[in-house]
Amino acid sequence: MIPITRPLVGDAEAEAARRPILSGWLTQGPEVAAFEAEFAAYVGASHACAVSNCTSALHLALLAVGTRPGDEVITASHSFIATANAIGYCGAVPVFVDVEPDTLNIDANLIERVITAKTRAVLCVHQLGLPCDVRTIANVARKHGLAVIEDAACAIGSEIRVTGEWQRVGRPHGDIACFSFHPRKLITTGDGGMITTANAGWDRQCRSWRQHAMDVADTVRHGSPQVIFESYPTRGFNYRMTDVQAAIGREQLKRLPHILERRRELACRYADLLSAVPGIRPVREPDWARSNWQSYAVRLPRDCGQRQVMQSLLDEGIASRRGVMCAHREPAYSDGEAWSCGEGPGPCGCPHGRCKRLRESELAEDEIILLPLFPAMTFDQQDTVVQAVSRCVGRS
Repeated sequence: MIPITRPLVGDAEAEAARRPILSGWLTQGPEVAAFEAEFAAYVGASHACAVSNCTSALHLALLAVGTRPGDEVITASHSFIATANAIGYCGAVPVFVDVEPDTLNIDANLIERVITAKTRAVLCVHQLGLPCDVRTIANVARKHGLAVIEDAACAIGSEIRVTGEWQRVGRPHGDIACFSFHPRKLITTGDGGMITTANAGWDRQCRSWRQHAMDVADTVRHGSPQVIFESYPTRGFNYRMTDVQAAIGREQLKRLPHILERRRELACRYADLLSAVPGIRPVREPDWARSNWQSYAVRLPRDCGQRQVMQSLLDEGIASRRGVMCAHREPAYSDGEAWSCGEGPGPCGCPHGRCKRLRESELAEDEIILLPLFPAMTFDQQDTVVQAVSRCVGRS
């Protein structure tokens, strides 16, 4: 079986996990602090705050920029449902904007037309590791006094070119960026997330919220020669990262240069091999962006059955995934009360529950599949995948 992905972990991570286990400090201690510092240095951020996962990172980021019940947050429906859910956690309404067909990222040119007096922020997604046009998005947002949060769950190591210089996603190029360390991402801590920002106040607030809004960190309390009673001035959350996770993450960061190099090599080779398969169109990488190729997405011919192709690949021992989901098509959002497409609440009266304003998002979900890609993948395995894709598409 050729899997869709496989995390690159080994003895180094196992040995790293021993450190906190033997030290007796297992949660949000010195390993977390070290991981935060090393991650911030890697992406070029002033501050990095480790949390339990990327969904909690998005939730705290939205709260930090002032998102409150009744606000609107512009985002893409074409993303993992956590993006929209995090907005809902704040009591706000996601306003969905369509995506570009070639990059699968939010269309920056459509954002300004859905801004209202209720709009608080833009939550843009670097989809599948390919950077979105965050510079244009930030310009539009700042014109209207809006915050920009980057859902960089998949984008560790990805880069954009700014005034001739390649800069890593996460500096951030908006106001706050949020990362995931789920096993399907480039580096993993089992699960976990990171918030990066240049705003020291937001960083302090996120650090407080992640630990029930405790006014004195437990590291300070336990290290003090005096008895300290903590208090909880506001309501917070249990969004902590463990030291075991952070120790593993520190080793994963060391592997990241090799992981990036290998993924980009395989992605380039996929593009060459798939150019001989009629009708197959890989996602386009703009000349100002460098993807980390967290996933390799290809668009099938319009008359090709997505499920049929995927089943045929599975029958040949090759895993695949459908295109990125659209939140507005899921039962959790089907009543239309929890989202807007810019024409007021709900799916704007489009027939059969399909939103005409999100046409490219729906086509992407229906026509795109993700092919296996992971650092340990061999060229022989890749050849097998491409040959199978050619056969399966031909049959479909």
